[in-house]
Amino acid sequence: MAMSFLKPHCTHRLPSSSSSILNSPFPTISPTKSLFANGSSFSTRIPIHFRARPISSTQTKPFSFKAFSSQISASAPKPDEMPARVGFLGLGIMGSPMAQNLIKAGCDVTVWNRTESKCSPLISLGAKYKSSPKEVAASCDVTFAMLADPQSALDVACGEDGAAKGLSPGKGYVDVSTVDGATSKLIGTRIKATGALFLEAPVSGSKKPAEDGQLIFLTAGDRSLFETVAPLLDIMGKSRFFLGDVGNGAAMKLVVNMIMGSMMASFSEGLLLSERVGLDPKVLVEVVSQGAISAPMFSMKGPSMVQSLYPTAFPLKHQQKDLRLALGLAESVSQPTPIAAAANELYKVAKSRGLSDEDFSAVIEALKVKLQSQSKE
Repeated sequence: MAMSFLKPHCTHRLPSSSSSILNSPFPTISPTKSLFANGSSFSTRIPIHFRARPISSTQTKPFSFKAFSSQISASAPKPDEMPARVGFLGLGIMGSPMAQNLIKAGCDVTVWNRTESKCSPLISLGAKYKSSPKEVAASCDVTFAMLADPQSALDVACGEDGAAKGLSPGKGYVDVSTVDGATSKLIGTRIKATGALFLEAPVSGSKKPAEDGQLIFLTAGDRSLFETVAPLLDIMGKSRFFLGDVGNGAAMKLVVNMIMGSMMASFSEGLLLSERVGLDPKVLVEVVSQGAISAPMFSMKGPSMVQSLYPTAFPLKHQQKDLRLALGLAESVSQPTPIAAAANELYKVAKSRGLSDEDFSAVIEALKVKLQSQSKE
């Protein structure tokens, strides 16, 4: 079922389409150039049969990836190829800047949030407001949802006044929340039962990338909906991957966040050990940033961690939730994950110390607690 389009209100433009996209029943979209002048220098180009171009002009050598995946770079869409009315459900630390970028790009956006007051800044920018997910979905061509956890994502999509109640053939639902594969598949089944199309699209990136439109979308589900919303994803992100069937996007996001959580726990151990043996942890951050294990996360988080400051970009409670879900995923396929399991315990200790809403880098405090306990013995 092709999606219906009214007069679009997004102002970006898109060059000609690639041959692989012309086969889509939806309006053709072919990203070729970055929306953003400052594309990430560590974005990677992935050669595939779609002949996708990389987001960053600084990219060089390609590398291989699974055949069903694709990375397609951001570019400006043609007005007549955009979903005319866009809904956005969930305006938290990630959803709010994502929706703001759509509004600033000229899209006709309708918003909803459980705490209505969080909608006010977006309404002041030109967004419309509806009092339930059902009403948003009914009034929009495509609806995005960014919720905190699997239960919230399920409730907003399938609850009493959930988005599914407002969906119908010709509409699309894109869940950008981080959930487990089972939840994503359940939501997808409920959405498709209405005749609408479904795409899971969890994001890699935290508050600052969301604000800067530099997120990475890990999508799976209906390919034609992926093509339809591609220009919207390109407004909010720097790259997008299509990974096949529903559940693959959720799995990829959990694996990425499992690695990230484990890295942060190990980095925390290193900072404390360096200080314990008389080294300057600030110098450790500099050394790490110049070596083979350099990572933007260490360079960005390290200086504030040394000062015991944890400004929230990605809440610790969400990192622990993602580790828990990743461990469940590993268990389902009998894959040992002892390092992630140990890291998960540290995040749980940090949560018990009242650090749930701090940045996930506050996991270092759990190790400080252990050190203090040892020194008293």
